Amino acid sequence: MTVDPRAAARRPLHLAVGGALVVATALIPSTESAAAPQESEVLLSYTCSFPSGTEEVAVRVSAELPSVVRTGAEIQPEDVTVEVDVPASSLRQFVETEAATFSTVAELTVRNAQGDESADAAWKDLKAEPVAVPAEGAAVVVATGDVPMVSFGSPGRATMAPAALSLDFTPLTAEGAATTPPGLAVRCEPTGGEEGEQEGVLGEITVRGPADPVVPGPATPGPAPLPEDPPPAAGPGLPPSVRERIEGLTERRLDALDDEPPASCPVEIPPEWVMTTAEAYAAGYANAAKLDGATALGPAFMKVVLNKRYIADGCASTIDVTSAVDFDHQGKRQLPPSRATFLTYGFMPTTATMTLEQVGDPAHVHSHTVTDSPAWPEETTITAQLSMRLSDVEVNGVPLDVGPDCRTARPFEQVLRGYGQSYPRFGYLVAFGGPLTGYAHIPPFEGCGVGEDLDAVFTAAVSSAGKEADNFTKMMQAPLCVATNPDVNCPPAVPKPER
Repeated sequence: MTVDPRAAARRPLHLAVGGALVVATALIPSTESAAAPQESEVLLSYTCSFPSGTEEVAVRVSAELPSVVRTGAEIQPEDVTVEVDVPASSLRQFVETEAATFSTVAELTVRNAQGDESADAAWKDLKAEPVAVPAEGAAVVVATGDVPMVSFGSPGRATMAPAALSLDFTPLTAEGAATTPPGLAVRCEPTGGEEGEQEGVLGEITVRGPADPVVPGPATPGPAPLPEDPPPAAGPGLPPSVRERIEGLTERRLDALDDEPPASCPVEIPPEWVMTTAEAYAAGYANAAKLDGATALGPAFMKVVLNKRYIADGCASTIDVTSAVDFDHQGKRQLPPSRATFLTYGFMPTTATMTLEQVGDPAHVHSHTVTDSPAWPEETTITAQLSMRLSDVEVNGVPLDVGPDCRTARPFEQVLRGYGQSYPRFGYLVAFGGPLTGYAHIPPFEGCGVGEDLDAVFTAAVSSAGKEADNFTKMMQAPLCVATNPDVNCPPAVPKPER
């Protein structure tokens, strides 16, 4: 499918989430703590606007930061200190007002960046103990305090860099009385920087994915390492607090409506106002639980119809969106065939081509977003009906003729879930992609074998034991290329699969 740019002129795009960039740093907590703390420090030069004129001011910023964290894990800077050398010439006003001491409250803007994305955090209310106004020479103020947490949503290198600085001075006389004027507010900008940017970096942090370090696959044909199963209590790949916040906020908001149920909620927006088409790629791995290995999936091309149903419940502070997805490979509703080698029954090398074919209705995509949280947490469930077909089978290097229609006896349901938040953005969001994980129950096989019935062989080797959904799948979706916004993320990128 090719996005029709003419559609962009006809229909606006309304997705269930906003903001393409990280815009806040008040984050939900994580169950996984940061590791390997590092003492970080940077010495910077600022230009500050004092009543006496602009002054060059030396500022030293220090904090204890982790050196390595997982994606989505909270980072809490500790022992934060902002040390400012206040020049003697800028203290003349205090002398003229008969100030004997002055206290300081600092606010430092810190730019948290990863790749092309950044978010400015305000380190507010950093307080310094009163210091004496020197008769001559500079004064040194040391401001400390607690600062907001931050989190990064994808693996890679992340940085934290100081930007703009504000200083609020409160002078007092020797008797402790306020002076006239009672205070002085000073704005400082990094010397030589533009729009608050500067070269100095307080700390660099390595952000690792949930399954890192990744063990490379074998050079010779063989089973790929199994994808790492998510902790049951944590949900698919993100902290349990994401799911808990989504459920808690929704329930609390609905409970508050019991006394005064509104008459106008929820509001369902007509599809013609919001529905649009999109396309994306997804790639990943699927476990074959009995074979103790995994096979690659994709990259799978997806045709998407966004916002087939859009319910904005202002009373419950939620948005529920239903969309639809069809896979497309060379004009067929299927994922690209994938070839893998496994040790059948633990000792017999078996190579086969597996094709996942989509059957029935388009895959159902439902996202639930809570809007009364600054983070806008979102939960997404994708449900597809699939049939698995096997072909080109070799056992110990010898071809095994399974015929053209060796497949699962009935379709099976593949459910993938993603959890994330919009501000700052991490995890899975429909518009921007991310990790999706879930389990599937593989039915028995039928139609396998030419001249001999091999159904029982593949059922015993591949199909799920009992009724349990025991085959774990992890897919990475790339950002959507949307018809109404063809200048962004178009053509769609192919994501790198993660185990």
